Amino acid sequence: MNWTVWFNRIRFRLSRWIGPRMVYGYRRHDGTLLPRTRISNMTRLEGPASLQIGDNVWIGHFNLVDASGGLTIGEGCQITNYVSVLTHSSHVAIRLYGDAYMRQRNHVGYVRHSSRIGPYSFIGPHSVLMPGVELGKGTLVAAFSYVAKGSYPDFAILA
Repeated sequence: MNWTVWFNRIRFRLSRWIGPRMVYGYRRHDGTLLPRTRISNMTRLEGPASLQIGDNVWIGHFNLVDASGGLTIGEGCQITNYVSVLTHSSHVAIRLYGDAYMRQRNHVGYVRHSSRIGPYSFIGPHSVLMPGVELGKGTLVAAFSYVAKGSYPDFAILA
């Protein structure tokens, strides 16, 4: 694990002692500083090495951003609070295998797809973006939306 990943982890963990706050400036895994990107200290970033993020992105409080399967977040995106952006899902596989899930390999029903959120998109609160979502530029995802795998055009309104 490179130093930028450790730096971000330490910075975010220390900031949790003071409650929910926006942390200004994000250093990508390749060392690039994004000075206008703001991410809440209460947002969980999974797989930051697979996250490609633009500058001037705002990610609010209490989100799960799973980049383990590859995630691109374009410049100027706004992801509000209580949002889940997923690039993998095991819920179907767990239902199929039950308690034998942990003893199996190559699970049927395990989903892993990269996702892309186009520049200047807005993701409303309490929304879920499933693996394999590709949002075009300026897409608006309304509050409490479930966005299934698929490609959505520029300036789409999803609700």
